[in-house]
Amino acid sequence: MPRIYIDENLQYSPQDMNRRRNTLGAARLIVNAALTAPMGGGVPQVEAEIVYGQEEQEALAREMEKLAYEKEKKFLERIFLTESVMARQADQIIFLGNYRASDDPFDVNCGGCSGQPSCSFLYERKKLTAHLIDLTDRRTDRPINGPLCTVRVTDLGFAMGSALQMANRLMVDARPFYTMGLAGQRLGYCRNSAIVIAIPVATMSKNPFVDVCPDYHMMAREKIQTNVRQYLTFMRQIGPDYRTSEVKKADPEEEARVKTYMDWMDVMRERFNAFKERSKSSDIEPDAEEEE
Repeated sequence: MPRIYIDENLQYSPQDMNRRRNTLGAARLIVNAALTAPMGGGVPQVEAEIVYGQEEQEALAREMEKLAYEKEKKFLERIFLTESVMARQADQIIFLGNYRASDDPFDVNCGGCSGQPSCSFLYERKKLTAHLIDLTDRRTDRPINGPLCTVRVTDLGFAMGSALQMANRLMVDARPFYTMGLAGQRLGYCRNSAIVIAIPVATMSKNPFVDVCPDYHMMAREKIQTNVRQYLTFMRQIGPDYRTSEVKKADPEEEARVKTYMDWMDVMRERFNAFKERSKSSDIEPDAEEEE
Protein backbone atom coordinates (compact mmCIF):
# COMPACT_ATOMS: atom_id res chain seq x y z
CA MET A 1 0.00 0.00 0.00
CA PRO A 2 1.41 3.43 -0.94
CA ARG A 3 2.39 5.60 1.99
CA ILE A 4 3.08 9.32 2.36
CA TYR A 5 5.71 10.12 4.97
CA ILE A 6 5.71 13.70 6.29
CA ASP A 7 8.35 15.43 8.42
CA GLU A 8 9.38 19.09 8.49
CA ASN A 9 13.04 18.43 9.30
CA LEU A 10 15.60 18.70 6.48
CA GLN A 11 14.22 21.45 4.27
CA TYR A 12 13.19 20.39 0.76
CA SER A 13 13.73 16.70 1.52
CA PRO A 14 11.10 14.27 0.10
CA GLN A 15 9.24 14.13 3.42
CA ASP A 16 9.32 17.92 3.71
CA MET A 17 8.05 18.32 0.15
CA ASN A 18 5.08 16.10 1.05
CA ARG A 19 4.26 18.52 3.85
CA ARG A 20 4.61 21.53 1.55
CA ARG A 21 2.23 19.97 -0.96
CA ASN A 22 -0.38 19.77 1.78
CA THR A 23 0.17 23.48 2.49
CA LEU A 24 -0.24 24.28 -1.20
CA GLY A 25 -3.73 22.79 -1.13
CA ALA A 26 -4.57 25.06 1.79
CA ALA A 27 -3.04 28.08 -0.02
CA ARG A 28 -5.39 27.53 -2.95
CA LEU A 29 -8.40 27.57 -0.63
CA ILE A 30 -7.08 30.71 1.05
CA VAL A 31 -6.93 32.42 -2.35
CA ASN A 32 -10.52 31.34 -3.01
CA ALA A 33 -11.56 32.99 0.24
CA ALA A 34 -9.81 36.22 -0.77
CA LEU A 35 -11.48 36.30 -4.18
CA THR A 36 -14.96 35.80 -2.70
CA ALA A 37 -14.62 38.59 -0.13
CA PRO A 38 -17.14 41.49 -0.42
CA MET A 39 -16.04 44.11 -2.96
CA GLY A 40 -17.29 47.61 -3.64
CA GLY A 41 -19.84 47.49 -6.45
CA GLY A 42 -19.58 43.72 -6.69
CA VAL A 43 -17.01 43.93 -9.50
CA PRO A 44 -13.84 41.79 -9.66
CA GLN A 45 -10.77 43.76 -8.66
CA VAL A 46 -8.42 41.48 -6.72
CA GLU A 47 -5.76 39.35 -8.38
CA ALA A 48 -3.66 36.69 -6.66
CA GLU A 49 -0.51 34.65 -7.21
CA ILE A 50 0.91 31.74 -5.24
CA VAL A 51 4.70 31.59 -5.28
CA TYR A 52 6.75 28.68 -3.94
CA GLY A 53 10.02 26.89 -4.55
CA GLN A 54 13.53 27.35 -3.20
CA GLU A 55 14.76 29.52 -6.08
CA GLU A 56 11.65 31.71 -6.19
CA GLN A 57 11.60 32.31 -2.44
CA GLU A 58 15.34 33.00 -2.36
CA ALA A 59 14.92 35.59 -5.13
CA LEU A 60 12.13 37.26 -3.14
CA ALA A 61 14.21 37.29 0.06
CA ARG A 62 17.16 38.86 -1.76
CA GLU A 63 14.93 41.54 -3.23
CA MET A 64 13.77 42.35 0.31
CA GLU A 65 17.40 42.58 1.43
CA LYS A 66 18.06 44.93 -1.46
CA LEU A 67 15.12 47.11 -0.44
CA ALA A 68 16.42 47.18 3.14
CA TYR A 69 19.42 49.25 2.06
CA GLU A 70 17.45 51.49 -0.29
CA LYS A 71 15.43 52.91 2.60
CA GLU A 72 16.81 55.86 4.54
CA LYS A 73 15.26 54.93 7.89
CA LYS A 74 17.16 52.41 9.98
CA PHE A 75 13.89 51.01 11.31
CA LEU A 76 12.80 49.92 7.82
CA GLU A 77 16.19 48.33 7.19
CA ARG A 78 15.76 46.12 10.26
CA ILE A 79 12.19 45.21 9.30
CA PHE A 80 13.06 44.25 5.72
CA LEU A 81 16.09 42.18 6.78
CA THR A 82 14.20 40.34 9.50
CA GLU A 83 11.19 39.54 7.36
CA SER A 84 13.36 38.38 4.45
CA VAL A 85 14.15 35.31 6.58
CA MET A 86 10.42 34.57 6.82
CA ALA A 87 10.19 34.64 3.04
CA ARG A 88 12.75 31.84 2.96
CA GLN A 89 11.09 29.84 5.73
CA ALA A 90 7.52 29.96 4.39
CA ASP A 91 6.05 26.99 2.56
CA GLN A 92 4.35 29.23 0.00
CA ILE A 93 3.69 32.94 -0.37
CA ILE A 94 0.34 34.33 -1.53
CA PHE A 95 0.32 37.75 -3.21
CA LEU A 96 -2.89 39.77 -3.31
CA GLY A 97 -3.28 42.99 -5.27
CA ASN A 98 -6.06 45.36 -6.33
CA TYR A 99 -5.84 46.29 -10.01
CA ARG A 100 -8.61 48.94 -9.89
CA ALA A 101 -7.17 51.05 -7.07
CA SER A 102 -5.02 53.20 -9.36
CA ASP A 103 -7.06 53.73 -12.52
CA ASP A 104 -10.69 52.91 -11.68
CA PRO A 105 -11.87 54.79 -8.56
CA PHE A 106 -15.26 53.99 -7.06
CA ASP A 107 -16.67 57.40 -8.15
CA VAL A 108 -19.23 57.84 -5.41
CA ASN A 109 -17.95 61.18 -4.06
CA CYS A 110 -17.06 59.52 -0.76
CA GLY A 111 -14.16 61.91 -0.07
CA GLY A 112 -12.11 59.07 1.38
CA CYS A 113 -8.89 60.05 -0.37
CA SER A 114 -8.91 63.78 0.38
CA GLY A 115 -12.41 65.09 1.00
CA GLN A 116 -12.66 66.60 -2.48
CA PRO A 117 -15.77 65.82 -4.58
CA SER A 118 -15.93 63.63 -7.69
CA CYS A 119 -12.66 61.82 -6.97
CA SER A 120 -10.88 64.94 -8.31
CA PHE A 121 -7.91 64.47 -5.98
CA LEU A 122 -7.02 61.25 -7.80
CA TYR A 123 -7.90 62.34 -11.33
CA GLU A 124 -5.90 65.58 -11.12
CA ARG A 125 -2.75 63.65 -10.25
CA LYS A 126 -3.01 61.07 -13.02
CA LYS A 127 -2.37 61.20 -16.75
CA LEU A 128 -5.72 61.20 -18.58
CA THR A 129 -6.42 60.02 -22.11
CA ALA A 130 -9.99 60.33 -23.42
CA HIS A 131 -11.13 60.97 -19.83
CA LEU A 132 -9.60 57.66 -18.72
CA ILE A 133 -6.59 57.24 -16.46
CA ASP A 134 -3.50 56.19 -18.46
CA LEU A 135 -1.16 53.92 -16.46
CA THR A 136 1.49 53.39 -19.12
CA ASP A 137 3.86 55.77 -17.32
CA ARG A 138 4.85 53.68 -14.29
CA ARG A 139 7.88 55.70 -13.24
CA THR A 140 8.00 56.54 -9.53
CA ASP A 141 10.53 56.97 -6.74
CA ARG A 142 8.01 55.94 -4.09
CA PRO A 143 7.10 52.46 -2.86
CA ILE A 144 3.50 52.96 -4.02
CA ASN A 145 2.64 54.93 -7.14
CA GLY A 146 -0.36 56.79 -5.73
CA PRO A 147 -2.76 58.28 -5.14
CA LEU A 148 -5.08 55.28 -4.89
CA CYS A 149 -8.81 54.97 -4.44
CA THR A 150 -9.48 54.48 -0.73
CA VAL A 151 -12.50 52.26 -1.38
CA ARG A 152 -10.48 49.93 -3.60
CA VAL A 153 -7.67 49.71 -1.06
CA THR A 154 -10.23 48.94 1.63
CA ASP A 155 -11.61 46.17 -0.57
CA LEU A 156 -8.10 44.69 -0.69
CA GLY A 157 -8.18 44.75 3.11
CA PHE A 158 -11.44 42.79 3.03
CA ALA A 159 -9.82 40.21 0.75
CA MET A 160 -6.82 39.94 3.06
CA GLY A 161 -9.04 39.50 6.11
CA SER A 162 -11.08 36.81 4.37
CA ALA A 163 -7.87 34.99 3.40
CA LEU A 164 -6.55 35.07 6.97
CA GLN A 165 -9.86 33.82 8.31
CA MET A 166 -9.65 30.82 5.98
CA ALA A 167 -6.06 30.20 7.05
CA ASN A 168 -7.24 30.16 10.65
CA ARG A 169 -10.00 27.67 9.85
CA LEU A 170 -7.53 25.42 8.03
CA MET A 171 -5.06 25.56 10.96
CA VAL A 172 -2.37 27.07 8.72
CA ASP A 173 0.07 29.67 10.00
CA ALA A 174 -0.23 32.89 8.00
CA ARG A 175 0.54 36.58 8.39
CA PRO A 176 0.25 39.58 6.03
CA PHE A 177 3.42 41.50 5.08
CA TYR A 178 3.80 44.82 3.29
CA THR A 179 7.55 44.22 2.86
CA MET A 180 7.12 40.95 0.95
CA GLY A 181 4.33 42.48 -1.10
CA LEU A 182 6.54 45.38 -2.18
CA ALA A 183 9.42 43.06 -3.07
CA GLY A 184 7.06 40.74 -4.95
CA GLN A 185 5.66 43.69 -6.87
CA ARG A 186 9.21 44.64 -7.86
CA LEU A 187 9.67 41.08 -9.17
CA GLY A 188 6.48 41.24 -11.25
CA TYR A 189 3.96 39.41 -9.07
CA CYS A 190 0.41 40.79 -9.34
CA ARG A 191 1.81 43.05 -12.02
CA ASN A 192 -1.50 44.78 -12.77
CA SER A 193 -1.92 46.08 -9.23
CA ALA A 194 -0.67 49.35 -7.77
CA ILE A 195 -0.61 47.91 -4.25
CA VAL A 196 0.31 44.33 -3.32
CA ILE A 197 0.20 42.51 0.02
CA ALA A 198 1.93 39.17 0.67
CA ILE A 199 0.62 36.43 2.95
CA PRO A 200 3.22 33.71 3.59
CA VAL A 201 1.76 30.41 4.80
CA ALA A 202 3.35 27.47 6.61
CA THR A 203 2.38 24.26 8.41
CA MET A 204 5.17 23.72 10.92
CA SER A 205 5.41 22.81 14.58
CA LYS A 206 6.38 26.45 15.31
CA ASN A 207 4.88 29.42 13.53
CA PRO A 208 7.85 30.96 11.66
CA PHE A 209 6.22 34.40 11.48
CA VAL A 210 5.95 35.23 15.21
CA ASP A 211 8.19 35.22 18.31
CA VAL A 212 11.09 36.63 16.31
CA CYS A 213 14.17 38.07 18.01
CA PRO A 214 16.12 41.17 16.89
CA ASP A 215 18.71 40.59 14.14
CA TYR A 216 16.81 37.48 13.14
CA HIS A 217 18.59 37.40 9.78
CA MET A 218 21.79 36.57 11.72
CA MET A 219 20.21 34.09 14.17
CA ALA A 220 17.67 32.17 12.13
CA ARG A 221 17.59 28.38 12.11
CA GLU A 222 19.55 28.03 8.87
CA LYS A 223 22.29 30.34 10.14
CA ILE A 224 22.58 28.44 13.43
CA GLN A 225 22.71 25.10 11.62
CA THR A 226 25.59 26.34 9.47
CA ASN A 227 27.52 27.61 12.50
CA VAL A 228 26.94 24.41 14.49
CA ARG A 229 28.11 22.30 11.56
CA GLN A 230 31.27 24.38 11.30
CA TYR A 231 31.88 24.03 15.05
CA LEU A 232 31.34 20.26 15.02
CA THR A 233 33.65 19.83 12.02
CA PHE A 234 36.36 21.80 13.80
CA MET A 235 35.96 19.73 16.98
CA ARG A 236 36.34 16.53 14.97
CA GLN A 237 39.55 17.81 13.41
CA ILE A 238 41.22 18.80 16.68
CA GLY A 239 39.82 15.97 18.79
CA PRO A 240 41.35 12.54 19.47
CA ASP A 241 41.03 9.59 17.09
CA TYR A 242 38.41 6.98 18.01
CA ARG A 243 40.89 4.12 17.37
CA THR A 244 43.42 5.26 19.94
CA SER A 245 41.45 7.20 22.51
CA GLU A 246 38.50 6.69 24.81
CA VAL A 247 35.77 9.15 25.54
CA LYS A 248 36.65 11.32 28.49
CA LYS A 249 34.06 10.90 31.20
CA ALA A 250 32.77 13.88 33.13
CA ASP A 251 34.51 14.72 36.37
CA PRO A 252 32.39 14.42 39.55
CA GLU A 253 32.29 18.22 39.80
CA GLU A 254 31.08 18.48 36.18
CA GLU A 255 28.43 15.81 36.73
CA ALA A 256 27.09 17.76 39.70
CA ARG A 257 26.79 20.88 37.53
CA VAL A 258 25.06 19.27 34.56
CA LYS A 259 21.28 19.44 34.99
CA THR A 260 20.24 20.51 31.50
CA TYR A 261 21.59 20.44 27.95
CA MET A 262 22.74 24.05 28.29
CA ASP A 263 24.76 23.13 31.40
CA TRP A 264 26.56 20.48 29.37
CA MET A 265 27.28 23.03 26.64
CA ASP A 266 28.86 25.29 29.28
CA VAL A 267 31.12 22.42 30.38
CA MET A 268 32.12 21.74 26.76
CA ARG A 269 32.82 25.44 26.23
CA GLU A 270 35.11 25.51 29.28
CA ARG A 271 36.95 22.43 28.03
CA PHE A 272 37.41 24.03 24.64
CA ASN A 273 38.74 27.27 26.15
CA ALA A 274 41.15 25.29 28.33
CA PHE A 275 42.37 23.46 25.22
CA LYS A 276 43.00 26.79 23.46
CA GLU A 277 44.99 28.07 26.43
CA ARG A 278 47.16 24.93 26.40
CA SER A 279 47.70 25.35 22.68
CA LYS A 280 48.82 28.97 23.14
CA SER A 281 51.24 28.05 25.92
CA SER A 282 52.77 25.25 23.83
CA ASP A 283 53.32 27.70 20.96
CA ILE A 284 55.03 30.24 23.23
CA GLU A 285 57.45 27.88 25.06
CA PRO A 286 59.78 27.10 22.09
CA ASP A 287 60.19 30.82 21.40
CA ALA A 288 61.13 31.45 25.03
CA GLU A 289 63.83 28.73 24.87
CA GLU A 290 65.29 30.26 21.72
CA GLU A 291 65.57 33.69 23.39
CA GLU A 292 67.51 32.16 26.31
